[in-house]
Amino acid sequence: MISSTQNTLIKEIRSLKDKKFRDKLGVFVLEGIKPVKEAIELNLSIREIICTEKTFSLFSPCNYKVEVVSEQVFKSISEEVTPQGALAIVYKMPCDIEKASGSCLLLDGVSDPANVGAIIRTAAASGFNEIYLTGTCADAYSQKAVRSSMSGIFRVKVMRGELDEILSAIDLPLVVADMNGQDVFNLKLDKEVCLVIGNEANGVSDFLKEKANLTVKIPMQNGVESLNAAVSAGILMYALKTRPCPIK
Repeated sequence: MISSTQNTLIKEIRSLKDKKFRDKLGVFVLEGIKPVKEAIELNLSIREIICTEKTFSLFSPCNYKVEVVSEQVFKSISEEVTPQGALAIVYKMPCDIEKASGSCLLLDGVSDPANVGAIIRTAAASGFNEIYLTGTCADAYSQKAVRSSMSGIFRVKVMRGELDEILSAIDLPLVVADMNGQDVFNLKLDKEVCLVIGNEANGVSDFLKEKANLTVKIPMQNGVESLNAAVSAGILMYALKTRPCPIK
């Protein structure tokens, strides 16, 4: 059992809170009993599982390396208010820019990791299977984003790159979310699209607005001017996916 918070493995896990170390090692932290079990069931590339004595029986026997740590040590690596005593170090999925296979998402500087994670979760549920991140987008593999995705990150392909590279891979009409657009509920699209969601404070960049084939908005009442980025993305994904009018 690992009982020191200065153990090399424990210090490495704490370093994974920083994106540069996640990128360098090619791994991310997945915390919680249910997410770790789901990762095992999906046969993800898990480097090792870290658990306490109380949760050890949940992961033994299994085909992965399991390290047992003290409760105190686990608290030192957990980002949960009430740690469940289980986390996994998982290898990041391939993220090379690839052509979209159908309707997809382009996140243009969505900066809150909780929003990025929630958007990934809804994208997986609604069938937007490719998600492109550019600009100042939060890292999809931060613990906050992974937790908010509720395992959705295992079910979609998340790619990050320069905007020019991403646009060259998206051979689809660009549909930009903006309050000056058309009411999304008055449209019926007859083709797959790339939905563009912008930064929480500044919206979609002027460059992408100019590139847009269509600009859409969500109608609002009672003086409400905007919605949370993840909520907006979810409404728009389902509206565009399930209300299949031609883009001219």
